[in-house]
Amino acid sequence: MAKVAIVGTGAMGSVYAGLLADAGHEVWAIDKWAEHVEAIKKNGLRVQGASGDHLGRPHASTRAADAGICDLVIIATKAMDVSEAATSARALVGPKTLVLTIQNGIGSVDNAAAALGREQLAVGIVGGFGASIPKPGHAHHNGWEIVHFGELKGPPTKRLETAADIWRSAGFKVQTYDDIDRMIWEKFICNVCFSGTCALTGLTIGQVIDDPYAWQVASGCATEAWRVAKAKNIAIAIDEPVGYVRNFGGKIPNAKPSMLLDQIARRRSEIDVINGAVPWQAKNVGLTAPINETVVALVKQREQEFSA
Repeated sequence: MAKVAIVGTGAMGSVYAGLLADAGHEVWAIDKWAEHVEAIKKNGLRVQGASGDHLGRPHASTRAADAGICDLVIIATKAMDVSEAATSARALVGPKTLVLTIQNGIGSVDNAAAALGREQLAVGIVGGFGASIPKPGHAHHNGWEIVHFGELKGPPTKRLETAADIWRSAGFKVQTYDDIDRMIWEKFICNVCFSGTCALTGLTIGQVIDDPYAWQVASGCATEAWRVAKAKNIAIAIDEPVGYVRNFGGKIPNAKPSMLLDQIARRRSEIDVINGAVPWQAKNVGLTAPINETVVALVKQREQEFSA
């Protein structure tokens, strides 16, 4: 069994921590949310949803250093918290540690690398889960889809395959990639489709698909991102973006993207690295992204009133 630390046990990080612990690994759940940490210490970490009903019993702490050196470190915070999380994760990293950074959007890899270097860093992309935290110590996920891992450069290595096997032992479906740009953009296009639109409308993913007006915006956002990926010569396996994102969303119709959950909780979201990344990526290849620009402006207008 492996020693694993998850730095950032929000909704998705809690799914990772609970299922990996339930599979018998020595897991450390690291988070600044003290109430969540205390609930995990007292009662374990319950994960319910598409994977079934599990009760993992990871160690939990608000201090990364308490865990010590680990075999695998997973940085699962939101994009805006990656730099701080990666800095705290230095205490967890030994000569043979692999660090996986798993975020939505574009740009988190460079922030993690600035704190930890690139040699021990790899990238994860997780899609089709639709996770939330109903209460401290309890995570729920609507879907149970694929997990993708890739090295920063080149094909999958033995260390990456070893990490993938750790996840597989907990029931995750894992695929390793030798092209992380493709891996990142195929998920990014789906995030762009649903995140901002759900946040603005308050609708679930399935409701956005079914509403002709919301779907016009959501599919337009995805199409703009797809055009940028094609212009950047990224080898995405998507011939028709609207059908692709509809199929993706149809697997988790009841899910509320994290950006919508942030709006409900009056927290600032990852809009800058999701919908907000499309316009500046588009500019670099001579395109525009007016639908995403409008979505970003509207989300930011709401978030002016949010404290954090």
